[in-house]
Amino acid sequence: MFTAGAESLLHQARGIQDEELQRFCFRVSKLLQDDPGPAAVDALQRLFLIVSATKYPRRLEKSCVDLLQTTLCLPTCPEQLQVLCAAILREMSPSDSLSLSCDLAQNTRQLSLVASVLLAQGDRQQEVRSVAQHIFTVLESRQHEGPSPRHLLPVLSKIMGLAPGTFQEDQTNLLSKRLVDWLRYASVQQALPHSGGLFSTPRARQPGPITEVDGAVASDFFTVLSMGQHFTEDQWLNVQGFSLLRAWLLHSGPEDPGSLDTGAPHERQRTEDKSELEGSTLSVLSAASTASRLLPPRERLREVTFEYCQRLVEQSNRRALRKGDSDLQKACLVEAVLVLDVLCRQEPSFLYRALACLKALHARLGADPGPGPDPGSECTLLPLAQFFLSHGEAAAVDAEVIYQQLLTRLPAERFHSPTLAFEVVRFCVDNVTLLHARLPGLLRPSFPSLFKFLAWHSPPLTAEFVVLLPALVDPGTAVEVLHALLDLPCLTAALDLQLRSSQATSDRPLWDVSLRVPSCLEAFRDPQFQGLFQHLLRTKASGSAERLMPLHQVLQPMASCARVIQCAEAVPTLLQAFFSAVTQFADAALTRQLALVVLERSDSLYRVPQYQARVHRALSSQLLVLCKLRPSLVVELSRELLGFVGSVGSLRGDASMLTCVVWAIGEHLSLACDKRCTVEQINKFFEALEALLFEVTQSRPSADLPRCPPQVITALMTTLTKLASRSQDLIPRVSLFLSKMRTLAQSHATSSAHSEDAGAICTRATELLALLKMPSVVQFVLTPSTEVCHPRYHRDTNTALPLALRTVSRLVEKEASLLG
Repeated sequence: MFTAGAESLLHQARGIQDEELQRFCFRVSKLLQDDPGPAAVDALQRLFLIVSATKYPRRLEKSCVDLLQTTLCLPTCPEQLQVLCAAILREMSPSDSLSLSCDLAQNTRQLSLVASVLLAQGDRQQEVRSVAQHIFTVLESRQHEGPSPRHLLPVLSKIMGLAPGTFQEDQTNLLSKRLVDWLRYASVQQALPHSGGLFSTPRARQPGPITEVDGAVASDFFTVLSMGQHFTEDQWLNVQGFSLLRAWLLHSGPEDPGSLDTGAPHERQRTEDKSELEGSTLSVLSAASTASRLLPPRERLREVTFEYCQRLVEQSNRRALRKGDSDLQKACLVEAVLVLDVLCRQEPSFLYRALACLKALHARLGADPGPGPDPGSECTLLPLAQFFLSHGEAAAVDAEVIYQQLLTRLPAERFHSPTLAFEVVRFCVDNVTLLHARLPGLLRPSFPSLFKFLAWHSPPLTAEFVVLLPALVDPGTAVEVLHALLDLPCLTAALDLQLRSSQATSDRPLWDVSLRVPSCLEAFRDPQFQGLFQHLLRTKASGSAERLMPLHQVLQPMASCARVIQCAEAVPTLLQAFFSAVTQFADAALTRQLALVVLERSDSLYRVPQYQARVHRALSSQLLVLCKLRPSLVVELSRELLGFVGSVGSLRGDASMLTCVVWAIGEHLSLACDKRCTVEQINKFFEALEALLFEVTQSRPSADLPRCPPQVITALMTTLTKLASRSQDLIPRVSLFLSKMRTLAQSHATSSAHSEDAGAICTRATELLALLKMPSVVQFVLTPSTEVCHPRYHRDTNTALPLALRTVSRLVEKEASLLG
């Protein structure tokens, strides 16, 4: 984040104690009392670093604070000193020792600095209203030769964010009038240079005309895209007014869009008549009669704003002579489309007039047949898509091409752009309801492309995708989305290879240059793996899932890549969000499919460090949720579950997955959960689990088969006991096995380093043996009915459950005392 020198300075600033700070404040006060010079500037810079380097407020001497306020308000004080004083006072706010007032400011620049300090106070004593009143006083009394309000517009923007209800009706109308003047009637001549020089002549100092970005002389009014060597004050106000415009329209617009002109039908008819003019800005402006000047201030501002934005869209078609001007064109075009969107929301009659220029822009950006999206025009695509999404239905415009480019082509080719990734994902999150309503078949099939943003930027975008996932999942895409989430780290590695193999090097992001993966790059180009890579890097849902185990092996050298590891850390959170959404609508068939995917993918994951263990914990908990949602799953998937508990992979993986599978078998393999459950099925599961328990307890730990956790052993013993209670011919068999387990655990408890684990196993075996002595009680306790789970059975002492618990407790205590 910071250089070594900056880190050292911050560390020193944070380490300054209060006594040393007070001595330094005394020195600053002495410098400010004398004629301030470079030493005072240096001291104030150091003081600002000290007060801003810590999260907690620093306490300064009152005399020093008073001098800072006095220096800030001195009319002859250098601007650099005033800026530093204001910055220090802002860092101290809120503070009771400040006595600033806007009345002390001598000019608009000072007023803006004083206002910034007062606004940092947090409106404790009506500071916001006082600042607004002084600013509007300047706006109201301003003459052409008076003080410029240019420095006050950022303060107004701040007030709109802090206290939107501060402005009164007359103040709102006043600022609207001023914005109309600044936006529409700024000078079209360049300003004179500040100094003419010794040999300058009157002819050389004549101001030239404003030009366009392509060098042509401007043929219309001044905008932010007008070029010149020097700018007049009203031209600077034009630029700042445009930057303030969208926020002001949102603040001063009607609460109900379209309700503004309900009392003026003739004006609305006049505007609709003007919407037939779809020519250039000049034709629209010539058609605007002088009657528009008689509109109320806010309506007049909207009219001028529309003309201004339409001119910006036209100016964006010109070929800029410099790259900086080209970037400015794109930024202004984005803002112009956003402002037009606000205008059309507030007054729908602007919609048909705006469609003329935006349809042309749509054709230029959305239907570009080039090999790839223009990195500059992609930022314009988002506000344009927002406009057509908001107004396309009313305007009968089919903008599906632009949405296809935004949701499929753009993520596939520009996934490595962090700004674009965030903007596109936020667009989807903010407009998910509109996207489903107007483009029902577009968002969900595009999830593979959107997941590329997630794979490459998983830490910053995880929270957004947690919100977006429910909108991407339906019965048709749920299984494919689950596979895609589990393969997300593998997708990150594939995207890295795609960038490394790209021939274009101008816009590629940086990666870990220490990671050399020549074998992975060869595999990426190998026709043998081309189909798997194409499936992994697809842009739309395919409706099927490919087994990517060969890619997992090929991409294993990239598993240690930092970006892959970061992506893997986000997957458990995303899995939880996925299952939370899918369980809201999953039917029996989909629940069965998801459970099968959980079992199949538990041993086919990309081997990123700690990834398998984290995913197993997430999947195991969700498997229990699926089984609770549909208890008959255990009977329906009996063959798959028997294969899982009998496989060696289930022992080598994380214990949480095996524990939850065993627990689900014990909970739901019963006639109460599914009428198709038979004694033969119970016996099959009993034999498989018995063999598994024997294997994990008798085999010695090794590198291939590590020591079995006690949770697995206790879950196996409990499940065997549950199954025996449902097929009572198995009770002698499980009793004998539990006795052996207890004896084995007791011997390990005295001779092993894992005595605590052995003690837990011994305790569980003793409890289960005690329960098995009463077969009717064991089934009631270990597998209670749904009625028994009702809270009434826990509160009422006359019911059977408290009696059963007391009986079981006595049996267990008696057994334990006999063992002692």
